[in-house]
Amino acid sequence: MRFRRPPGWPAVLMDGPVVLRPYRRSDAVAWSEIRRANRDWLSPWESHVPGSWDELNSPAAFRFVHADQRRSARTGEGMPFAVCLREDGHERLVGHLNVGSIVRRAFCSGYIGYWVDSRVAGRGVMPTAVALAVDHAFGPGGLHRVEVNIRPENTPSKRVVEKLGFREEAYHVRYMHIDGAWRDHIGYAMTNEEVAAEGGLLARWHRVRDSRG
Repeated sequence: MRFRRPPGWPAVLMDGPVVLRPYRRSDAVAWSEIRRANRDWLSPWESHVPGSWDELNSPAAFRFVHADQRRSARTGEGMPFAVCLREDGHERLVGHLNVGSIVRRAFCSGYIGYWVDSRVAGRGVMPTAVALAVDHAFGPGGLHRVEVNIRPENTPSKRVVEKLGFREEAYHVRYMHIDGAWRDHIGYAMTNEEVAAEGGLLARWHRVRDSRG
């Protein structure tokens, strides 16, 4: 039986220096370096299995992360992107974005999760990446709705969705076990109709960014 690719995958998405692409096995060392260097920046917001941060984010651990990503992409349950910056002719890994928990049929929805290297935070990398991913999800990906759940204390992550005009939709009490306790999350959402008339979310983001100079 011939394998049928999930809608919208694989894909490479680009806007200026920001590139979203599928992960490669060769990303292991760069992924590990970024994750280990950003422990204080990332660990308060992430759920993880028992083990030290260095162990869970080693090049060897990336093999299991990569295998899980490939499996979710192959089954159509996720679109896991490596977020890269292309500068001076070189491309480097700077973050991660996943459109996950994808449900088709009457829902056509998914959840977006992301992280970025603190050394490039504030440069518009993640708003651009999210806008690219949402437009792709609403287009070739065949989704109608995307959601993002963020802890109230995670100000940098909230700024990303607020800049893009995501709608604050819900407050989830004790939503996920993170950093040793059950944590509340704010639910943000967006549907295709909210950005279609503007030419997509990336076009909206360009206008917002340009208006700020």
